[in-house]
Amino acid sequence: MKAVVQDSADVLRLQEIQRPAVAGDDVLVRVHAASVNALDWHSIHGGRMVRLIGSMLRQPFNPVRGVDMAGTVEAVGENVTLFRPGDEVFGTGRGTFAEYAPSREQRLVAKPSQLTFAQASTMGVAAVTALQGLRDRGELKPGQRALINGAGGGVGTFAVQIAKALGAHVTAVTSTRNLDLVRSMDPDEVIDYTQEDVTKRGERYDVVLDVAANRSFSAMRRVLTPSGRLVVTGAAKGSMLAVMWRSIVPLVRKRFGNRWLVPFLASVTHEDLLFLKELAEAGKLRPVIDREYSLGDAAEAVRYVGTGQARAKVVINIR
Repeated sequence: MKAVVQDSADVLRLQEIQRPAVAGDDVLVRVHAASVNALDWHSIHGGRMVRLIGSMLRQPFNPVRGVDMAGTVEAVGENVTLFRPGDEVFGTGRGTFAEYAPSREQRLVAKPSQLTFAQASTMGVAAVTALQGLRDRGELKPGQRALINGAGGGVGTFAVQIAKALGAHVTAVTSTRNLDLVRSMDPDEVIDYTQEDVTKRGERYDVVLDVAANRSFSAMRRVLTPSGRLVVTGAAKGSMLAVMWRSIVPLVRKRFGNRWLVPFLASVTHEDLLFLKELAEAGKLRPVIDREYSLGDAAEAVRYVGTGQARAKVVINIR
């Protein structure tokens, strides 16, 4: 099969490699589309640090990049009960920038019929991050006020729609170039951060999901209600050290009794993928795609995401 392989610290090449074998718990998916996340850029350009972290977590290095995907089940292991060959699915897998990728049945659900494979491929990491950040870590309730900082990106576009679906009053913060895109998702209010500093408005929010990472923690605290929560999803741009620092600080502060700054690392679950599927089927969640690339142009797709200029999601079409 053809796959995008990382053959050095930061070089991606399209190569012919062996198709993955199907173990007892595996689902082999014929990939139609895969989306690119900031996670992929950091995995590729994090170099030795990423490999060190992976070895500490006892995760074998996989030279084929990609996590999100949508496609058709090609084969299943003997222990798989949820799927059979020919089923259309979406979710996450291992090495999805390829014609075929393995996954576990708990990381996949049936593709909503009204979504294309390209649209469905975007709802793995980014949509789950938005859902868990708002609902689980932010504890967002109907009628509360939510602020999405960085509403024009992959996680942000999902977060605006999910917060609305959860019954919140939603304020979306984005740049001038993304205003029309974000308004199309019908938030209650949109703020252009190049024209107005949201931390100086005097408004207060019950939950702030900070995707943009362009304000200090102390500045963002000023927009919280007394019981409000600031959920940080990491730094979309910058070095791996910056991303780690952005993630570690909330953990340290929590250790010393901090309750308003919430550390967060998403974990894809079958239940949450089902929840997202139902939102899409109900017309409450519409994936937005900025650009689409071919498998041979996957390196350019990853580069574009790494610039921080991508709006919504970037997709690699494989079939």
